[in-house]
Amino acid sequence: MSVERPTLVDPPIENLLRKVGDSKFTLVSVAAIRAREINEYYNGLGQGHGALIPPQVTSLSNKSLSLALEELYEGKLEFHRPTPEEIEAERLEIEALEQARQDANNDLDAFTDALRDA
Repeated sequence: MSVERPTLVDPPIENLLRKVGDSKFTLVSVAAIRAREINEYYNGLGQGHGALIPPQVTSLSNKSLSLALEELYEGKLEFHRPTPEEIEAERLEIEALEQARQDANNDLDAFTDALRDA
């Protein structure tokens, strides 16, 4: 008895699209990012890199993109799409940090000028 190798059609694309909110772009992006992580894991074996997560599924496929799609299908790969409120909060936080950095530079300039004048 032979075992059939899964193809790109297995898991079905329709099921994968439902997992990511019916967005082909999100499906491709999520799968590509995870496939790169899997490649980095395999390329870094033996180099002591412990931060990379190995493939989370057992598969007949040795292709990183197929592994990523299978992880997504089995629910072992999750992603978070930020809401507009989260994006705005992050933008405001970045602006506040930039303003604080500029204020610190201005304070340093004023301190340097005061030392120079003394």
